[in-house]
Amino acid sequence: MENYIHKVQYYETDKMGITHHSNYVRWMEEARIDYLEKIGFGYRKMEEDGIISPVVGIECEYKSPTTFGDEIEIAVTVEEFKGIRLVLGYTMIRVSDRKTVLEGKSKHCFVNESGKPIALKKSFPELDGRLKELAGCMP
Repeated sequence: MENYIHKVQYYETDKMGITHHSNYVRWMEEARIDYLEKIGFGYRKMEEDGIISPVVGIECEYKSPTTFGDEIEIAVTVEEFKGIRLVLGYTMIRVSDRKTVLEGKSKHCFVNESGKPIALKKSFPELDGRLKELAGCMP
């Protein structure tokens, strides 16, 4: 599966000409939406099926700054999935020199439209199976 590519925009940089740290979280979301779409469970489909997956935690470790015009390749992986909680990992690499610029994680849960936690294994076994497969949890 191809990784997501983000090109740093001028408005994403600060007075010093480097990308403001808050933008990396947005890029994680862009890459996550792209990743879930590619595995067949985009946000639109999940929401149509009554699944909402809020972010419950974010971790970022900034490794190297980025600047306007840099192309950033973002790899997304399923690091952990135990039926209700999902942890996605992100590695961002500047395309021009293959230097890692960020390593991060986002943590999610699954709830219904009323905000009640749902177990995907029971309610949405196809998504449950795919996430377990990607997390390496399949027997």
